[in-house]
Amino acid sequence: MTQSPASPLPAPDERRKLRESKSLTQAQVAAQVGVTRETFRSWESGRTTPRGRKGEAYATFLADIEAERQAPAATATVTAKAAATATTAPARTRRSVGRRDSAPLDRGQERGGRWGLPAATAEAGGSPSPAESPKGATEAFDRLYTHAAPGLVRQTYLLTGRRTLARESVERAFQFAWQRWPEVAVDRDPVGWVRAAAYEYAMSPWHRLRPSHRHPEAPPADADHRALLDVLLSLPSSYRRTLLLYDGVGLDLPETAAETEATTPAAAKRLLHAREAVAEQLPALAVPDQLHRRLTELAGAEKLQAPKSTLVRTEGERRTRFWTRSAIAFTVLIVGATALTLRTAPTRYEPIPAPGSMITGVPPRTGPGPLTQADKKLRDKLHKSTQSSPHRLAPAAD
Repeated sequence: MTQSPASPLPAPDERRKLRESKSLTQAQVAAQVGVTRETFRSWESGRTTPRGRKGEAYATFLADIEAERQAPAATATVTAKAAATATTAPARTRRSVGRRDSAPLDRGQERGGRWGLPAATAEAGGSPSPAESPKGATEAFDRLYTHAAPGLVRQTYLLTGRRTLARESVERAFQFAWQRWPEVAVDRDPVGWVRAAAYEYAMSPWHRLRPSHRHPEAPPADADHRALLDVLLSLPSSYRRTLLLYDGVGLDLPETAAETEATTPAAAKRLLHAREAVAEQLPALAVPDQLHRRLTELAGAEKLQAPKSTLVRTEGERRTRFWTRSAIAFTVLIVGATALTLRTAPTRYEPIPAPGSMITGVPPRTGPGPLTQADKKLRDKLHKSTQSSPHRLAPAAD
């Protein structure tokens, strides 16, 4: 037999799987054990049994790989038990995990609820997990919408200064999320996914071409709120978005940089310049905590209501059907035009006739010329002969 029952080596098929799990070739393992490739191939296929010190080295090699494969399973079991234990811990303890210890730019003390949402909304880990909904994607989407839509409407209002555009941006962002729900459901921060989509739509430069954009909306009633909103809208769009994410939403600087698609140093410079611009026009807001408080008051002072989640889902599905049918109709039109062209197009070369040219050297065809004097006499004679000649008969009137 090639392998005794007492042999510590696994089965031949298992030997090959262990080697392939480490992405090693037969030549590499043979060099490591100290045998030729042909000898190692016979060991791995089970034709011969490894013996001696080299056989022990091969057995140790396989045992180490097997131990490495079993280690992640044990770690996952321990992690699952720890997660189950953590679910019974107080909510304050769970939210403290992952919270930043110190602010990179004079953040002051950690602040609580933002934009009328629970404090966990600003944290990536505080978002509700849509994938855990037991009643399907519809209920999970509704939960996410109810949780995040009111705050996102207020945020986009500070970003654009237009109430209608803020509601439209959030509505379209959630429609995008519903279209890509499998992707959003497994995202680690669904609220951040929708927020990024809403910000991108709200800050699109194409809105400037809309007729409604030519007329400004009514400003806030409070004078302080109007002054702060004017300062925000005077900032460049990238500065305004960075300031809103960091001092308004409460994201960390790396998270702010990632959402604005910038490097961390670039995001820090944008934030500093935005704060300097705000403090230059409103010196009372030079302190970040005061700026955060005023932003929260400005966002909460406006009565901005988001539409119901059912309307958002229905409109998103209708829009998807419309564009799908339009794409199908356009494709059919292109295919029909192509088929008609192939049907009516000539199948062989047809030479173009040469342009006509005038023929010279041939006299033109002419009619009778003018009567001569002799011709005139003959004509008169014939006319007279018709009436008086006895050899001719002329009709007579009764």
